[in-house]
Amino acid sequence: MAEYKPRIADLLLSEKLEGMGAVLIEGLKWCGKTTTAEQKAHSIIYLDEPGKKQQYINIAALDPQKLLAGKYPRLLDEWQIVPELWDAVRFSVDHGDQDGMFIMTGSAVPLDDEEKQKISHSGTGRIGRIKMRTMSLWESQESTGEVSLNDLFSNKLDINGIGETNLETIAYYVCRGGWPKSIAQRPQIALGRAFDYYDAIVNTDISRTDKTLTNPERIKLILRSYARHQGTQASLASIRDDIKSNDIMAMDERTVASYIDTLRKIFVIEDMPSWNPNLRSKIAIRTSDTRYFSDPSIASASLGLGPSDLINDLETFGLLFETLCARDLRVYAEPHGGTVYHYRDSSGLECDAVIHLRNGSYGLVEIKLGGDNAIEAGAKTLDALTKKIDTTRMKAPSFRMVLTAVGPYAYRRNDGIYVVPITTLKD
Repeated sequence: MAEYKPRIADLLLSEKLEGMGAVLIEGLKWCGKTTTAEQKAHSIIYLDEPGKKQQYINIAALDPQKLLAGKYPRLLDEWQIVPELWDAVRFSVDHGDQDGMFIMTGSAVPLDDEEKQKISHSGTGRIGRIKMRTMSLWESQESTGEVSLNDLFSNKLDINGIGETNLETIAYYVCRGGWPKSIAQRPQIALGRAFDYYDAIVNTDISRTDKTLTNPERIKLILRSYARHQGTQASLASIRDDIKSNDIMAMDERTVASYIDTLRKIFVIEDMPSWNPNLRSKIAIRTSDTRYFSDPSIASASLGLGPSDLINDLETFGLLFETLCARDLRVYAEPHGGTVYHYRDSSGLECDAVIHLRNGSYGLVEIKLGGDNAIEAGAKTLDALTKKIDTTRMKAPSFRMVLTAVGPYAYRRNDGIYVVPITTLKD
């Protein structure tokens, strides 16, 4: 068995277990939730274990507390298979008078009315939550980590980092994704895992989660259209029209919404909310979420693209590179209590990412493949947005950064804007 390499989620889980009776780790399938939880667990029950799954369901219907018996922390893997466990865990935490009793993992949330009726309490104050994603480049040891978000928020003036990665390698990272099992595999095999995941979504995952959504061809159309709209604020109507223009199979907006909602509930997509700062003018801020898959490889697989295809289509490459950066920035922001937003206003000014901390500090980020012209365009956008922010009513940005796919160095420009290759960044 390969040696386990700690991830950022390990630290978050340890901290949560110190202060909460139970911790729920949520995230898409294959992202490593169970493996991470196993490192801390002292007893485990795998609720989807073949041959035992129905027994667990039957036991839970009579006495769910029986499934909780074991040494703490006890891991309840894929807890949503037995929704009764939620209230049982909450009750045990209420009466257990100790922290770190249970770890729960799940790659979906209970959806239908019957399952929802089996949960009567939100778990607030008893069950903490961690969102786990696929591996960032720092976690897969493909970023040097010479530049950290902590340094940037601390306004460290002197940063150093060497970005030796080329576009071909970044294209491979996009199409391979951050699936833990694929990191050590040879490229041809690793690239195939993203298509395996795509096939699982199409053929089983959606229909298993929502039994009314059973048409694989419709799922393919939804995924393909969503991939084409990565990094945009496309409306449901736009996605519906895109599907209609590319295929004769018509879907109304409600049907499109149902598929997308299910993709969200199984963590396949993770849209980016809009940022609403205090501005000097009364210009209108666009509030639509920005469309993103949870991992860039889902987008490339949905479009049937490989690394060489991206090299030959830099526009699509740029959009899918944004998806990779969105994933990494979310992973890196998590230990700092940060949330990643997108900014767009009615004048057409956009900022690809805003990392906002709970203390009100924030950093502005533009994402570019690289090259002097693209970096300069990103810097102009950052400067334009900075001038719009009313710093009498909120803090000035802690840092401004152009995050690139390639570039020889990480450095600070004379105007204070950082230029940082993604392969030098960490939390």
